[in-house]
Amino acid sequence: MIFEISNYLLGISDTFSFLRLVNYITFRSIMAALTAVAFVLIFSRHFILFVHRRSLLDQVRETGIDSAFDKRGTPTMGGLLIIGAVLVSMLLWGNWKNPFLLCSVAGMIWFGLLGLWDDLSKVRMKSGDKGMSERRKLLLQGLFAGVFAWVAAGPFSPLGPELATKLYIPFYKHPLLDLGPYAYGAFIFLFVLFVCNAVNITDGLDGLAITPSIFVVGVLGVFAYVEGNRIYSAYLHYPFIRDAGELTIFTAAFVGAGLGFLWYNAYPAQIFMGDTGSLAIGGTMAVVSVLLKQEMLFPLLGGLFLVEALTSQVQDKIGVRWLGRRVFYRAPLHHNLQHKGIAETKVVIRLWIMSGILALIALATLKLR
Repeated sequence: MIFEISNYLLGISDTFSFLRLVNYITFRSIMAALTAVAFVLIFSRHFILFVHRRSLLDQVRETGIDSAFDKRGTPTMGGLLIIGAVLVSMLLWGNWKNPFLLCSVAGMIWFGLLGLWDDLSKVRMKSGDKGMSERRKLLLQGLFAGVFAWVAAGPFSPLGPELATKLYIPFYKHPLLDLGPYAYGAFIFLFVLFVCNAVNITDGLDGLAITPSIFVVGVLGVFAYVEGNRIYSAYLHYPFIRDAGELTIFTAAFVGAGLGFLWYNAYPAQIFMGDTGSLAIGGTMAVVSVLLKQEMLFPLLGGLFLVEALTSQVQDKIGVRWLGRRVFYRAPLHHNLQHKGIAETKVVIRLWIMSGILALIALATLKLR
């Protein structure tokens, strides 16, 4: 809105020349982040009271960790605050004619609504284990992943035909492979499903998922700025992706919303993001990574999410189902650390540190190529 109005006024008279600021990505990114932070801080308390009155409270799952039951009755669906903050921020500062922004917002909203459905199902069933069925959830996730894969790898890709199906890896200047639309589309499909569920699995302790998410999205925002700039992308030997700079503004809004949410989600949490937030964040990470050709950076940048997902799946699919016994004491990783007697706050902060280190290493790949 502000972006469109400012450019309209600039076309009318030189009196409004100061509004040229809105054409700078850095300015709009800062304003988008501040807007999102302000939105969450202003509305969180009212939202928490609303959720309490409606009895939309967290339904604890059986994890084998006694401290988990201390959190029973905490308001959930806080992901709505994150989604709302990003949308309001982008309505003010975003360029809605940009296809990269449209794809990212679509992913955030789709997965957020899917998570909301799951959260409401758990509240209605009064059990953290009786939400939406895994089959239905994967089907609906796969529906978006399939459509997005067709868009990103198909003839109408915002990346253009010369980049749409190429696969890039960290530390290497040139595309590793051109997979073609079918193989690359299948890769995107699986990547989106994995990332959104990995974040969902990680969201198990107060503040655990949101801070690593801020690191990941923040680093992706830096990549968006570089790849959307012809000079910087050429200097650092990255593909120039026209209009990708708009993702810098989107990711800045997401970081701002995450920081505001952490104010209330840090231990002891006053509100949980729920599947509404974790799926929305995971879907956003996946879509932005694909649009920036950084899918293969995610195992490094989002290494914490990768480990959390793998420990959970190894425990469930290989250990319990195939071997008939546990591979780990508990799964995923954060519950295994709790089982060993490490306090929740120490587990969370140590995993934050690990995630921050991985984010710095991922950021170093900008130059180490």
